[in-house]
Amino acid sequence: ALNYLCLSKYLRLDPTRSDGFLGAATALLDAGADPNTGFWTTGQHPERETALYGAAGVAHHAALTRLLLERGADPNDEEAVYHSPETRDNAAMRLLVETGKLTSENLSLMLIRKHDWHDYEGAKWLLEHGADPNYQRQRGWLALHHAIARDNNLNIIELLLDHGADPRLRKDGASAVARAARRGRGDVLVLFERRGIPIELRGADRLIAACARNDPAAIRAIADREPDLVREIVARGGQLLAEFAGTWNTDGVRHLLDLGVPATALYEGDGYFDIAQDSTALHVAAWKGLPATVHLLIARGAPVDAKDGKGRTALALAVKACVDSYWTERRTPASVAALLDAGASPSGVLYPSGYAEVDALLGPHIVRLSERG
Repeated sequence: ALNYLCLSKYLRLDPTRSDGFLGAATALLDAGADPNTGFWTTGQHPERETALYGAAGVAHHAALTRLLLERGADPNDEEAVYHSPETRDNAAMRLLVETGKLTSENLSLMLIRKHDWHDYEGAKWLLEHGADPNYQRQRGWLALHHAIARDNNLNIIELLLDHGADPRLRKDGASAVARAARRGRGDVLVLFERRGIPIELRGADRLIAACARNDPAAIRAIADREPDLVREIVARGGQLLAEFAGTWNTDGVRHLLDLGVPATALYEGDGYFDIAQDSTALHVAAWKGLPATVHLLIARGAPVDAKDGKGRTALALAVKACVDSYWTERRTPASVAALLDAGASPSGVLYPSGYAEVDALLGPHIVRLSERG
């Protein structure tokens, strides 16, 4: 019964019932209910869903989390540790940490999850309460590597450096310096250099970093001296072009195109950002809401009606970005306008989208499409 109580949707959705839930949970615990009660789910990846997972990881309910911990719930519960950071209301997560019982592995995992949520304050609190940014986890990247892969803002990267993160540490054969270059994060490379961290890179990473930092002189010098590196970059172009496009690095995208990476190059995708396999950089730029990069890629021959692995066009993604993404607060109709001006078909595009400025652009094209049958 305690398990069902803590996993109740009402606990998460109806704050007016909190006192009732707390009273019922207290009564159950007083009657001998196990605070570590749980059950195994079925399916391909079974998980043990406990009462603490429900309280801290689903409802993010601080009072019920506190009650369970006081009655002996294990704060190292795997699902509670993983899911409690999935919010910017960090009260329940803090209670787990404040027991002083979390393993270094789990504290590090919480920090990783905060990078998934781009939560500066949450990451700061964890770093101030014992999370080690250089901890080598059993699975997954170092915190700084993860922050770069998740395109965290520069202030979060600075936060990690302030707490001792070392960009020179390697994981899976690469340092954070190399990962920043490959992701197109010229701003991160500049930050590292400003902090006195040497930009020591080898092979193609040197040319990639020059593109990321918008350094035409270095690009020309390396390309002229080592043409094999240019060929390597072209061979890796699908990933590089898409990831540069996704991090606002329009200048870097231009340099990659100038080196010979085709605008048609395909990307393997990134599930975290819902970027499908066989996306082009134009799909990525449209989905991330980056009009300047969209304009550049169209001008350089990116196919406007190509579909990604989920059957979505760049126009469909540009519209979706405005109304159904984690970045709707910076929405603009500019990418939609650019794609329509370039002849993109509105077939399969959400209409009406609910965003008046985009719907005004789409309307005439939808009418013409319907008239053609």
